[in-house]
Amino acid sequence: MATDIKLFDTDAENSWCPGCGNFGILNALKKALSNQDLLPHEVLVMSGIGQAAKTPHYINVNGFNGLHGRGLPPAFGAKVANKSLKIVVTTGDGDAYGEGGNHIIHSIRRNIDITHLVHDNQIYGLTKGQGSPTTAVGHKTSMQFDGVVSDAFNPIAFAISLGCSFVARSFSADVDHLSKMIEKAMKHKGYALIDILQPCVTFNKVNTYKWYKDRIYYLDDEYNPYDKINAFKKSQEWDDEIPLGIIYKEDKPTFLDRVPHIKESKPLVDKKLNPKNAEKFLSQFR
Repeated sequence: MATDIKLFDTDAENSWCPGCGNFGILNALKKALSNQDLLPHEVLVMSGIGQAAKTPHYINVNGFNGLHGRGLPPAFGAKVANKSLKIVVTTGDGDAYGEGGNHIIHSIRRNIDITHLVHDNQIYGLTKGQGSPTTAVGHKTSMQFDGVVSDAFNPIAFAISLGCSFVARSFSADVDHLSKMIEKAMKHKGYALIDILQPCVTFNKVNTYKWYKDRIYYLDDEYNPYDKINAFKKSQEWDDEIPLGIIYKEDKPTFLDRVPHIKESKPLVDKKLNPKNAEKFLSQFR
């Protein structure tokens, strides 16, 4: 029996532009939580800074806003402190792959059990439309009048090459598909990355809903996500055909599985702490 999806609604005023792809992601996240029969207190949604990072304001669960590019480190700490929490990190492409690039590397290495949703609109939407790490070469923006000159970052190829244990792609306009990807990512044991194609209707006039719909296709049941070589080949598809679905999976221990005293003990949040126990250490400094 699914949780009433209305439990995740808030009365917060939404500042996203009408037609923004973020609405589809928010709806898909609520649907995924509802389908898993989760309650608001069992979930933590964390973010950095940006339009995508406003998501914790618009969903009735535990929420946390970090700094720009810093959504993953506090999520790591929260999971270590309370391993029973279902943690979702929600960031933009600039937030995740630009400012937060170093953190995503080590999240993959550690394989911490969290789900990372990247709202990939190939632009910096909050700061008025300059090119992001995933903006294509030649794309003219509000800041790059002659077009972007740097190569676009390929998050799927990057994650697969590092052995990320769950790599998927979806489209914000297909709420059903995206909610299923989020469910599977949350049930996966380890760090799960979903790169979500998310049109920015205000600043990105190239990668529109139509642009994506003309190119996306869905991986079928015959596709084997455990085949790393073939998955990497899929990661190279973009201009004419863009695959959606679970592109790569790898089963391996999570960070907490590798630390016995955390794996086998109660979450830190449930442990009884007595401040007086620190007196024996403080006495050394008197």
